[in-house]
Order: sequence, then structure tokens, then C-alpha cells
Amino acid sequence: MANFYTSLSEVKNALSGGEVTVEGLVKHYLERIKANGHLNAFNEVFADEALQRAIEVDSRIKSGTSGRLAGMVIAIKDNISYKDHQVSASSKILDGFTAIFSSTIVERLLAEDAVIIGRCNCDEFAMGASNENSYFGPVKNFADPAKVSGGSSGGSAVAVQAGMCLAAIGTDTGGSVRQPASFCGVIGFKPTYGRISRHGIIAYASSFDQVGPITTSVEDAAILLEVMAGADEYDSTLSQRPVPHFSQNLAEPGKKKIAYLEEAITSPGIDKEVKDVLVKYIDKLREEGHTVEPVTFQYLDYLVPTYYILAMAEASSNLARYDGVHYGYRSLAATDLQSTYKKSRSEGFGKEVKRRIMLGTFVLSAGYYDAYYAKAQKARRLIREKTEEILSEYDFILTPTAPEPAFTIGEGSKDPVISYLADIFTVQASLTGLPAISLPMGNNNKGLPLGLQLLANKFAEEQLLNFSKYFLELKN
Repeated sequence: MANFYTSLSEVKNALSGGEVTVEGLVKHYLERIKANGHLNAFNEVFADEALQRAIEVDSRIKSGTSGRLAGMVIAIKDNISYKDHQVSASSKILDGFTAIFSSTIVERLLAEDAVIIGRCNCDEFAMGASNENSYFGPVKNFADPAKVSGGSSGGSAVAVQAGMCLAAIGTDTGGSVRQPASFCGVIGFKPTYGRISRHGIIAYASSFDQVGPITTSVEDAAILLEVMAGADEYDSTLSQRPVPHFSQNLAEPGKKKIAYLEEAITSPGIDKEVKDVLVKYIDKLREEGHTVEPVTFQYLDYLVPTYYILAMAEASSNLARYDGVHYGYRSLAATDLQSTYKKSRSEGFGKEVKRRIMLGTFVLSAGYYDAYYAKAQKARRLIREKTEEILSEYDFILTPTAPEPAFTIGEGSKDPVISYLADIFTVQASLTGLPAISLPMGNNNKGLPLGLQLLANKFAEEQLLNFSKYFLELKN
């Protein structure tokens, strides 16, 4: 069997040709997981269950009753609930907690005959840009195990990068699908906020959180979006729009008008090779007849502080429920109700999560609410309006996904601001609720992957996926 299948269509061809079975695929991926255990991508592998499910899917394929995802072996991030399976958000405070229901997306994936092979490591409660904040230790990059995987969906990205599954599901709050995809040389897609149900996803910042696929082909991102998207009675923030047949509508995009952020080329804080790859593909797009023009985004310096003030405020509210009383970790040193709260939360949460809860509580507190939280909400509106203004003239906004390639493990822990700035290009789509995709566009001179990001108008996923497929073909 080939080391890597790069798309579900390849897998389906191999299945129909009798070259492989779903059971054989699962065995192959389990071997890859075992061989790459040092990367720490998985918190738990569902080996026996995945093999049993594969046998059932093989049976449905033979009888002609299989779903659209038959043959797709996927992993899910460890903040996605799957009934009767542990879900911990990579936190000590939820270690050993078993989900009592499945998230909407898990139900939809299983209904189409996907096989879920395990739950992937992530930054604790999805808070981080390097996957170093996990209770279970950092995830290492397959391209260079001394480097970070990116975060917070680092385990999901590495699982796909190292061929431990065909695709993985992550969550993206400020770039947590796109940035690790960039660091790992795979595709990371964040749909429009409200396109995919958040029911059964452990919340970090509810006005930002969005589920997204990590894949090695645009076609697989399209079909996963198609399966997971759509109305859900359990999520009142969800759009009621009908879901297009994304995977069947991938077509030649035609000539487009693309804006790129001038600051991404002129800023001294952007890695030279990241700039070079951006310039290279700007030139290629122009050669292909597209209009590619620079735009200035005067709020670039406000993106990261606006995002972090709002996300931390929402985190302090969302994480108040982890109190050592209802479920999860409870301190053995607690002697009364107050000490139960204090000790359980102090011992159960990691350093970065505690930092964000405290900062979030501070910006929401009396006397500081107007100075920080209310101002950040106003800044968010300005950022959204300016972004929408650009997209009223252009089809897409092109930027690097991250300002640098994957950095060395331990490098960002000295100064959290360094880690926060890794989100400078990804948080624009998060603050505005727009769809965005990170595409692998080659490696630097040390073999580390580099990604470029495309943003599109709200609910313009079809156009974004079409152009992404075409854009990736320019590499050849």
C-alpha cells in the first residue's frame, strides 16, 4: 500500500479496484500512528473500535449502501465530544471525562461512514499557537521534530502531515486550524462563522469558535464541509442557508481580482522567505491574467490585541463552569466549597489557560470594561467594516498564513506575546467571521513548510474552494 493517499477519490478508486479494504486502510494508519508515536499527535487511539467499524463499512460498500465518506479515516481534535469516549481538551481538569453525547459534526461524519481513528492532542482548551500548552506535552512537527506543530489543532495537523489518517477535524478560534496547517504543509480551512454547528464542541470563545477540516486535498475539504455544514436545532448561531454541493461544484474559477496586504511585504517582522513565497505567487497570479493589487490595512496593529481582549473575556466566562464540583478534576487538598473552587482550578488548569482567564476577567471587571472590552468591540466593528470594504472590490485577500515558519519548541514560552503574534494574519478572518483557507505553497531552505492564506466574503466558500484548487495547481 502507498504510504500516503492524498484524497478520498484516490481511496475510493483503490477500494473499487480491490487494491485495499477499509479494514486494511485502518490497519495501515494504525501502523503509521505507532511508528510516529514520538510526535505525540494523539491523546487516544480508538484502534479496536476503528477496525470493527471499518469491517462494517466494507460490508456496506459491498452491498452498495455506503455513505459519501466511506473509506475516509479521520481523527478529531480532543475538544470535540464523541459519545462514550473521553474528551479532555488536553487539560488536566477534564482528564478522564467521558462525553455523554456526540457533537453534531461527529454524528454527521459517522452517518456518512467516516471511520474515526482517535482524538488528537491540542493546546489546552484550544489556547495556543504552538501546541506546547497541552497537559499531555507538545506535539512535534513531522518535518522537524525540534519544531512546533502550530496550534491549537497541532495534533490534527501532524496526524494528516505524517499520514496517520486521511483527514482530521480541528477547531479554529483565532487561526487554530489554519496556522498549524501552514506549519505542517497541509490544507486548513475555516468556514464562515455559523456554517458548521458548534454543538458538542468544548467552548473557548463562542463568538469566534468554528470547526474546520485539515486535509491534503481541496476536494476533501469540500466534501467534509458539505457533510458537516447546515442547520442544527442545537446551535442557535447557525446559518439556515442551504448547503451547496461544494465537492461537486469545484470548477475553473475564471479571472479574479485579488488584494494582498502591503504590510505583509514591507513589515520587518515578517520572515524573508515567507515574503519571498508571497511575492512569487503574486507574480504567478499576474502572469495567469488575474488582477493582483496591494491594499493597506490600517488596523493591522490592532488585530491581535482586539482578538485577545475579546477571546480572553469570552474564555473567562466559558471556563467558569470548571469548578471541581460538577465534573472533572477535584483537588484532594480541598476542605470546603471555596477551597474546592480555588484548588481545583489552580491545580487543574495549565499556566496559559490561567493567564487567559485572569486577563479575561480583568478586562470585564468594573472600571476596566469600557477601557478594554467595549473598546475592543468597537475595534472589531471597524476591522470588519474595512475588511468588507476591501472584499466589495476584490474577490479574495491574499496574505501569508503566519509571519514565520514553525519555530523551535520552547522558543515562544519565554514571552507569550511572541506566540500571540503568530496569529497576526489569521485573526482577521476570525474577528470578521469570514471564511479563510491556508494552502501549502512549498518549503523554506530548511525544509519547513510555508503557507499562504486566502480570505473571501461571508458564505463564499464555494468560490474560495474553487480558487484554492486552482491556486495549488500553480505549484506544478
